[in-house]
Amino acid sequence: MIMTEANDQEIEITLAGTGHKAILNTPPNTQGIVLFVHGSGSSRNSPRNRYVASVLNEAGVATLLFDLLTEEEDQVYETRFDIELLTRRLSEVTEWITQQENLRQLAIGYFGASTGAAAALKAAAARGTSIKAIVSRGGRPDLAAQEYLSHVQAPTLLMVGGLDDGVIDFNQLAYNRLQCIKDLQIIPGATHLFEEPGTLEQVAQLACNWFVKYLTRGKSE
Repeated sequence: MIMTEANDQEIEITLAGTGHKAILNTPPNTQGIVLFVHGSGSSRNSPRNRYVASVLNEAGVATLLFDLLTEEEDQVYETRFDIELLTRRLSEVTEWITQQENLRQLAIGYFGASTGAAAALKAAAARGTSIKAIVSRGGRPDLAAQEYLSHVQAPTLLMVGGLDDGVIDFNQLAYNRLQCIKDLQIIPGATHLFEEPGTLEQVAQLACNWFVKYLTRGKSE
């Protein structure tokens, strides 16, 4: 399922003096970049996120998959669920993007999975209109407090598996609190990790359509 693109670059981003490994792919003439915010216990090498990133790359959207936590931090169970820490790291990486000569002109979007969805929404709420689109895959957007959800301005797509009962409720709750352009897509027959045949492909295509619409075309509705 993993598709490794020829343009993938292994890089390291320094945050507060510590290096965080990342994979950057910038297709020619791209207008937007999507930062992947993985969930607990995952990393830049998540096969599901790598696949979604490859679909975005083929559509001309740049991607950055990075490790929010160091290897040492990832060994601590509580740290994996520290939404404040994940949000801060995402904000720092977003700021890093704006300082890179070859990236700072790109429209920025977030793709969050699991707890990463909450971090993406909180970071987007703080950055206002500078974040142009958000997609959540099997996320826990409800872990972002109501005051953050109501301040998100970026068009937001929530996707959840049709067999992921509890998470459907969490996403519906977050969806009701969002005041931005929004959509909630329930993927029939899919469980939490979208391991069923064809379900991850649906996720990737829906995400691609969303990001192409709101990043590369610059639309706001």
